[in-house]
This record gives sequence, structure tokens and C-alpha cells, in this order.
Amino acid sequence: MKRVFLILSMVLFCSLATTTVAQKFALIDMEYILKNIPAYEMTNEQLNQLSEKWQGEVDALQQEAQNMYKNYQSDLVFLSAEMKTKREEEIIKKEQEAQELKRKYFGAEGELYKKRESLMKPIQDEIYEAVKAISEDKGYQVIVDRASAMSVFYASPKIDISNEVLAKLGYSK
Repeated sequence: MKRVFLILSMVLFCSLATTTVAQKFALIDMEYILKNIPAYEMTNEQLNQLSEKWQGEVDALQQEAQNMYKNYQSDLVFLSAEMKTKREEEIIKKEQEAQELKRKYFGAEGELYKKRESLMKPIQDEIYEAVKAISEDKGYQVIVDRASAMSVFYASPKIDISNEVLAKLGYSK
């Protein structure tokens, strides 16, 4: 009976020992890292300028549709039924054109999304490779992004490796 108890105790101890081996965790702050990468800031500025340009085009079409509607309203009493219908169709067509342009530029798979993806992907890939290399060098099992992890209430600054990532990328802090 003592042997069985001893064997069970050893098995339990061994299983606990292997599961409680200290795992190494680290944190990064993606927002902090990105703010300290000049290429990211330039890319953001470029995207903002492009967005403003495209928004200007959309606004111009919407303004044109509004002007057409105002003119239609003022001319309404002088128009025949046929002319009313024709002008209404023109206004609707202009509004649809504005909506289509807006969707083309700013939609879920629009030009802005594609441009952001093409410009940001190389930066994100570079950061990922740096994090991966640090993880492999230092033996981290998990690295959590503090900026996007909603369930991290507190984490010791000692495990934040954001500055190491920046150093690995060549942007020493």
C-alpha cells in the first residue's frame, strides 16, 4: 500500500513539475512601437493626404448633386412633367455616382484599404520578424500586444520588450 501511495505521489509530482515549469511571457505595445518608426508616420501622413484628396472628390460630387436639387426646386413650377422626370433622374444619377465613388475609395475593399494594406504590410512584417527573433533568442512562449489585449489590466513594465523590438529594428530608444 505504501508503494502504491509512493508511486502515485511521484507520478503526481512529476506531472505537476512539468506543467508548472515557468513559462516566459513578454509584452509589447504596438502603438508605442509604431509611433517610434518614422516610416509608419510617413505612411500615415501619405494615407491621410490621399484620403483627403479622395474625400474632396466625393464631396464635390455630393455638392454638385445638392446644387442640381436646389436648381430643380427653384425651377419646379416652370418645368413640364417630362422635364421634372428628366431632372430627377439626373439628380439621382449624380447622387448614385457620388455613393459609388465613396464606396470605391472608402469601402471595405476600397482603394484606401488596399493602399493601407500595401504600405503597412512591410512595416508590420518587419515588426513581426523582430518580435519573433527576440522571442526565439530569449525563449518567450507568449508575447502579448498590450495595445490590443483587452484583458490585460496590469502588467509589470519589466516584461515589456517594446524597446528591444525598436532596437532590433534599428530605432533605439
